[in-house]
Amino acid sequence: MLGEIIRKVYKVAIYIRLSKEDADKGFDESESITNQKTLLLEYVKKLGPNYDLIDVYIDPGYTGTNFNRPDFKRMINDINFGKVNMVVTKDLSRLGRDYIETGEYIEKWFPENNVRYVSITDGIDTFSENNGNNDIAPFKSILNDMYSKDLSKKIRTALHTMQSQGKWVGGKTPLGYTKDSNDKNKLVICEEEAKIVRKIFEMAYLGKSVGNIKNYLNDNNIPTAHQLRYNELTYWSNRAIKRMLVNPVYKGVTVQNKRSRISYKNRKLRTNPEEQWYIVENTHEPIVEASKFDSVQKMQIAQNYTRVEKKNYFLLDGLMVCYECKHKIGVKKDRNNWGMICSYYRRFSKLKVCSAHGFNYTRFENTILTYLKKLFENICEEKIELNMKDSKSIVDYSVLQDKIKKDILIINGNIDKMYMDKLENKITEAMYDRLYNKLQGDIKQKEKEYLELEKIKNDVAGSSDEEIKKLIKEYLSLEKPTPELMKLLINRIEVHQNKDIDIYFNFRRLNELKEDIK
Repeated sequence: MLGEIIRKVYKVAIYIRLSKEDADKGFDESESITNQKTLLLEYVKKLGPNYDLIDVYIDPGYTGTNFNRPDFKRMINDINFGKVNMVVTKDLSRLGRDYIETGEYIEKWFPENNVRYVSITDGIDTFSENNGNNDIAPFKSILNDMYSKDLSKKIRTALHTMQSQGKWVGGKTPLGYTKDSNDKNKLVICEEEAKIVRKIFEMAYLGKSVGNIKNYLNDNNIPTAHQLRYNELTYWSNRAIKRMLVNPVYKGVTVQNKRSRISYKNRKLRTNPEEQWYIVENTHEPIVEASKFDSVQKMQIAQNYTRVEKKNYFLLDGLMVCYECKHKIGVKKDRNNWGMICSYYRRFSKLKVCSAHGFNYTRFENTILTYLKKLFENICEEKIELNMKDSKSIVDYSVLQDKIKKDILIINGNIDKMYMDKLENKITEAMYDRLYNKLQGDIKQKEKEYLELEKIKNDVAGSSDEEIKKLIKEYLSLEKPTPELMKLLINRIEVHQNKDIDIYFNFRRLNELKEDIK
């Protein structure tokens, strides 16, 4: 009898979403975050003691056509860990407006994971048999999707109209400008930032190179936009300065619609052809005189250039990573030799953000090739077959993750039993709280272990031993392997400042069989 009661306990998640478009349109007040939360909390409260509210998940300012929302993903993660088995929303559109993906969740994913879904105002309850509202849910999803498509068209048309009038519709403003407090579609000068902009253009006008300007700004601790606005420690780069020097916004010209989203469902940006740009002059007060700006454009400092095609190709190019800062390590001519250099150090050498890692590339490559040949010759077919049979020597991350999930389910089951014991006065409220907090701590630790295993699993790929043998034989048959073969075998090579080397292969079995580099 007690088992039947426990099975009836629902662990409820309340999910709330309000898109930016809804808020900007002055949507019905009932759609606001506060009103959704009030309605949902009252609903769960009326359900009775067998419905335990686990958490409230809120995604403000996120479109319903995209399910890549932080709190929605957090809720799905909690479902996977057994913390939630019932989801409640105000209406179907709060869950999502993409009828395909919304249908996947309601008709497939939720049932497969034994999750009950309730949409209050639509009268949808997936665990309620003979509910006619469940049958018309797909049609409501299609209508919600059509609404999003129509709304997207209207918003895009309105934005283009404003852009053609020279009104600022972007988010982040260029360095030197901020939005007018009385008109968010108008740029006004921020004097603290404008001083930096003027200095950059003045140096460029006097013939200073981008590199000289960058060094001057960094050497004199002149803050970047990120430092000024977000208090994040960043440094000036050649690219950032170059982009500022060619931006006509500084002479009072607004250029917009250079990029746009692919569709109302696909949030990726694509570059628009120049004929689709909206270019409007005299839209705001300039920071730099038009004559000075135009003069800078004629100088080599602001000219477009095509990156020179590489004349030398190196076997390990693209695989070498700095252990200390995690940036790429490149190869450059060092007198009569080829040397290695950390790209982060190269960009900001005077700031001492990292060390050069300036080792001889030829010796480094030979060391790697010698090591790989020795390792691959040692990994004979018998050794690989032995590892295949000895399951203890091979780390199966999925098995470990499944065990963690089972542990979490057991812990959640114990919490459910404790909850019933509390209701039946078998344990005190204080004892329940103490045990509940302890078990929740255990769950968080298990979840952390699960995510760590997921990261490790994603870093390396599994593969058949036959495929590994084939690649190893191909490597050993060549006098010198190709860069393409190296990229198939190796994920990255981390180079330490003290010349230690860590090789990470693309195959988990090779990572388990590798030896220390001597």
